[in-house]
Amino acid sequence: MKSEKISELTTSRLSIYLRCLLELAEEGHRSVSSDGLAERFHLNSSQIRKDLAYFGEFGVRGVGYDIETLRDHLIRILGLDRTYNVAIIGAGRLGTALADYEGLRRSSFQVKALFDTDPKKIGKKVGSIEIFDLKNFQSVAKKVNIELAVIAVPAGPAPEVFDKVKKAGIKAVLNFAPAPLNQEEGSKVKSLDVTSSLESLSYFLSEKRASETKPKRTAGKPRRPRQ
Repeated sequence: MKSEKISELTTSRLSIYLRCLLELAEEGHRSVSSDGLAERFHLNSSQIRKDLAYFGEFGVRGVGYDIETLRDHLIRILGLDRTYNVAIIGAGRLGTALADYEGLRRSSFQVKALFDTDPKKIGKKVGSIEIFDLKNFQSVAKKVNIELAVIAVPAGPAPEVFDKVKKAGIKAVLNFAPAPLNQEEGSKVKSLDVTSSLESLSYFLSEKRASETKPKRTAGKPRRPRQ
C-alpha cells in the first residue's frame, strides 16, 4: 500500500466498487475487468485502476480481477471484516427508521441502543432495540461497547449530545443534525444535512429552468448604428 494518505473520496468509491462486486458475485460471475466493471455500473475504468493501485496489485493483465478475491480485499480495507456496535441518539422518526432499517441489520453495523430524553419513549423498544435515557449514555455505551454514534436530533441540542458522545470515548460520529460539530484530532465526524442537499438540488433546477426560459437570439444581419 502506498504511504500517502488516502482521500475520503477514494474510500467512498471503494465502497461503491464493493457493492458492485457483491452484485456480480450473486449473479455467479467469477471475474471482471476494470472496463467491464465501469461499463456495467457506469463508472470510470481508469479511476477504478488508480484507486485499487493504492492498495496493491489485484488484477491480471488480459484477465481482470477475480471477483471473490477483490471483494475480500475491499472488505478488509474498509474494515468491514468485523462488527461495529452503533448507538443512535434521537428516537424520533429518523432515529427509529434507522434503527429499523433492514440494510443495517444485514451489514457490519449493528444498532445496540437508542437514546432519547422523552420520558414517554424511554424504556420502549424499536424491534429488539431498547430506548435508553440520554443521561445514562456513557454507562450504557460502555456496557454494550458502542464504537460509532449516530446523532439524529434537532440542531439545538446537537452540540450537547456531541459532548456526551465525546466524553464516552466514541471517535466515529454520523451527524444528521443541521448543525456544525467540532471534530477533534483522532476522531471523525461525517455530517449529512438532507435539507442542504435538497437546497443544492433546488438551485440546480432553478438554474436549469432559467436557462430553458431565457429567450434565444435569432440569427440575422446586425443592425447598423445610427449616424
